[in-house]
Amino acid sequence: MHRTNCGSIRIWVFLILVIVVNTQFAGLVWGQERKKAPPAVPVQVSVVQKKLIQDQIAIIGTTEPLRQSVVASEVPGLVEAFLVKAGDFVSQGTPLAVLGSKGLQLRLRRALAAHAAIQSRLILAEKELQRVDNLKRTESISEKQYDEAFQNHSVLKNELLMNKADIDQLEYEISQKEVLAPFSGYVAAEHTQVGQWVHTGGPVVTLVDMSRILVKVDVPEAYAVNIHAESIARVTVDSLDLKPISASVYAMLPKGDPNARTFPIHIRVPNPDKRIKSGMAATVSFRVGKKRTLTVLPKDAIVTAGNRRLVYVVAKDKVAPVSIDVVGYHDSDAAVKGDLKPGQQVVTRGNERLRPGQNVKVVD
Repeated sequence: MHRTNCGSIRIWVFLILVIVVNTQFAGLVWGQERKKAPPAVPVQVSVVQKKLIQDQIAIIGTTEPLRQSVVASEVPGLVEAFLVKAGDFVSQGTPLAVLGSKGLQLRLRRALAAHAAIQSRLILAEKELQRVDNLKRTESISEKQYDEAFQNHSVLKNELLMNKADIDQLEYEISQKEVLAPFSGYVAAEHTQVGQWVHTGGPVVTLVDMSRILVKVDVPEAYAVNIHAESIARVTVDSLDLKPISASVYAMLPKGDPNARTFPIHIRVPNPDKRIKSGMAATVSFRVGKKRTLTVLPKDAIVTAGNRRLVYVVAKDKVAPVSIDVVGYHDSDAAVKGDLKPGQQVVTRGNERLRPGQNVKVVD
């Protein structure tokens, strides 16, 4: 009985030793696995540079059509045909509306008939004047008879001229009964319809030319004094995926807003595909002040961490954060202050989840 108990104890001791050894071995293996470095994070990088640049300001402006006109009727009349609708693109000379002209047509026929009658009377008057002129030379008639023939001929000539002016006026008014587009553009608004009476100068449509765009921007006085006609600006339409447009200042208005201390500046930009619409927001960038040498890196390299801004510098396949202050933005770059040197590589892609000391792999 005693020997049986001793054997059982030995077996239990042996099992405990085996468990302890296995546990220590497993812990050792697990610890070694924990010490293995995590895989390198693929990143893209760019190089820190020193550049000679000017300060840049960006101001939000508004787009407008370069040409906009409320097309009016030069003559009054009843609208018999309205040939366009809002949103239509029309070429220069396209009929927009047709006004009734029957009354003018009747007056023209009467004037043409009067013209023929006056011409017939004038022919007779010319013959009579020639006859009395011959008689006057032979002193066969009195001076009074000659004067009467001459006066009658002159009156008929003037009457014919007045009649011809009336005919020209009627023909012109009839031609204006068809309202034509003065330039190519889009119909932005309709101001009349079939059956409506249009007075002289009455609006027919609003027409806008979108082939070129006028960008209006209010510039603070401190910057406006450094901007002049022909200054270069870069225009970006915020809602469109267009490349920034380089354009010169078209006009700087001399009268500013005395409350805001801003001055309106106008910039013309091309719009060949008509994608830019009137009323869109446009960011206008100007370069102002003297050129300075600054540390520059891509804006994509900057990471915001709370109230701090930092970039990750790559050295020996590891990253280290460097705090920076942004001095200004210049197109796709940012001018910064911080402990950076030209030639250092900073992460521009893949920097959102990096940690200090993390292994990275630079990829194209």
